[in-house]
Amino acid sequence: MAGTCTIVIPTYDEEKNIVRMAKAIREAYPDFNVLFMDDNSKDDSRELIEALGDPKVRIFVRDPDERGLAASVMQGICICGTDYFINMDCDFQHPLSTLGPIYEKLEAGDDLVVGTRTNRMIMGFRRGLGSWVFNFWYALELRLHGKQTTTDLMSGLFGGRTDVFKPIIEDNWDDMELTGWKVLADLLKHSDRKLKISKVDYLFEEREVGDSHLDEKVVVKTFHQMWGFGKLLARFYSRIKGVDYYAIYPAERRRGLTYPRRCPCAS
Repeated sequence: MAGTCTIVIPTYDEEKNIVRMAKAIREAYPDFNVLFMDDNSKDDSRELIEALGDPKVRIFVRDPDERGLAASVMQGICICGTDYFINMDCDFQHPLSTLGPIYEKLEAGDDLVVGTRTNRMIMGFRRGLGSWVFNFWYALELRLHGKQTTTDLMSGLFGGRTDVFKPIIEDNWDDMELTGWKVLADLLKHSDRKLKISKVDYLFEEREVGDSHLDEKVVVKTFHQMWGFGKLLARFYSRIKGVDYYAIYPAERRRGLTYPRRCPCAS
């Protein structure tokens, strides 16, 4: 019997894309579920999805006090309720044609399948170079800490076994970079088991409509994600870019302590 699969898609003000995305996935993969993890959009995203009346398409509006792209993805993985999940963006930069191959590799026994960009520079020289540099550094940090890596650690397109990653998320929620963007790196950072990892190469597409939500704070959070040296770099970058570091991490004013948080999907 084939394993069930949910496409987990974090959203914020994606009304220009969200219905097209839902219909495109359902047409191409009628057996897949679609779960939009909405980070309290101010547009009509929720109403548009609910109006579809499709039992395989859900939109989950998250707690406004727990906002964050990574938190949206991780909670979606925990609540999807299927054998597998595949995370992707809502802006059509991840081609739908990759979902089938990712699913097939999961069905074949892989724990994690990563969509790997072969044309990273389509994002522009600055973003493409930054992505490559962060990928190199993340891989080095993960290896130094005895963790597994993959070719594209910055990828937002990846699939996994829910029974493998749900416990990792629930057990390490307090240490995750919940408002960050690099979920895949955090999952590998906190995994202590030997994972069977493979990849699916794809061509990264240009965003069709809507606006990117990238800003300098995203860079700070990406630095901050990798242990002590990363946090040091995050402070340095914040200083030279005029970002209020302690507005992002207020608990670190108190000798590096963090506020206790509870995973919203833990039983």
